[in-house]
Amino acid sequence: MPYLFTSESVSEGHPDKVADQISDAILDDFLRQDPAAKVACETMVTTGLVVIAGEVKSSAYVDVQSIARNVIRRIGYTKAEYKFEAESCGILSALHEQSPDINQGVVRQAPEEQGAGDQGMMFGYATNETANYMPLALDLSHALLEELAAIRKAGQEMTYLRPDAKSQVTIRYSDDHRPVAIDTIVISTQHDDFDASEEKMLARIKQDIIAILIPRVKAKLSAEVQALFTADIKHHINPTGKFVIGGPHGDSGLTGRKIIVDTYGGKGAHGGGAFSGKDSSKVDRSAAYAARHIAKNLVAAGVADQALVQVAYAIGVAKPVGLYVTTSGTTKATNAAGHKLTDGEISDKVNELFDLRPYAIVERLGLRNPIFGATAAYGHMGRQPGTITVKMKDGEEKTFETFTWEKLDYVDRIKTAFSL
Repeated sequence: MPYLFTSESVSEGHPDKVADQISDAILDDFLRQDPAAKVACETMVTTGLVVIAGEVKSSAYVDVQSIARNVIRRIGYTKAEYKFEAESCGILSALHEQSPDINQGVVRQAPEEQGAGDQGMMFGYATNETANYMPLALDLSHALLEELAAIRKAGQEMTYLRPDAKSQVTIRYSDDHRPVAIDTIVISTQHDDFDASEEKMLARIKQDIIAILIPRVKAKLSAEVQALFTADIKHHINPTGKFVIGGPHGDSGLTGRKIIVDTYGGKGAHGGGAFSGKDSSKVDRSAAYAARHIAKNLVAAGVADQALVQVAYAIGVAKPVGLYVTTSGTTKATNAAGHKLTDGEISDKVNELFDLRPYAIVERLGLRNPIFGATAAYGHMGRQPGTITVKMKDGEEKTFETFTWEKLDYVDRIKTAFSL
């Protein structure tokens, strides 16, 4: 029987995402000066105030105030009427040194024996229903808000837009789990109070979302996905009414409170650990990236239509305590007898192909580099790998790869291992 599946996203101006971006910007500046820095940086934002706390072990000095204000300014909180503004908000830093009890579990004489920074389980997921191997509902939810932010920053259309926004997309699936149509699009966007009539103001916003935003997003999609935009889509635009008060003034924000937006929109699974503000010794982040890398390469290689990868660690121990792969019955790879491989057989092959000790993950994916700021809005997964040029502590400019966990660099090895 056909069914519906829904995912949501939030904009870079959403309070929780403001907090995530500040935390990752601070992390990047530590790594820019000291690639071996150990950082766990948490941020809280509210009316006129930013509070930064956490643990750090590093030789670097970071100007926390300047970094936080730059992030807030870049997002677009630049007007006093927002009640949260880059130049005037108070910034309180309570960063302190990392506990030596934790550090002793991570640092080893032999670098490759680096222990996991915490216990826990991390998941990676991939599906072939989109070109970037992400769930379609989440991919569209992100795309709507990225385009909305681009419109806001260009300042030519929809000039009433403010930084805070949320989106939600519901997809109708067939019995064989293929997208059939978009059922519902929900967008709530913060805006100026630009008309005395709330009814007229909301009608204008809805008209612009449907006539300006959605066509711009649709034009960037494949023909297959464009065909899912039918005349029957239900649109809920600012369904509660006007949305003038928003951002950290409307709702406090915390680092790590949008972990489903950051990953797979509710598809697959999540181990519960947040990403932003954590250096790569914290397997909450690095192992989640590694699991996505594995899942994406498995699906891209044709092993299965979808894959969910779980890896688990004990704090201070290098080797994972567990690795699990499931394809939810979509396996295509077979053994010598022509029978489809079991999930256990796939897991065994993955264990041979990928070294999942924390040090190996960090080396393979380049996770000591200052590359994390871009991850803190619009998802950590499904992004396009690229490069970033950063001025280092000594003034030298270096170029680093970004979103390395999205590279399809293991496809050939997987095809060989699975005889595909």
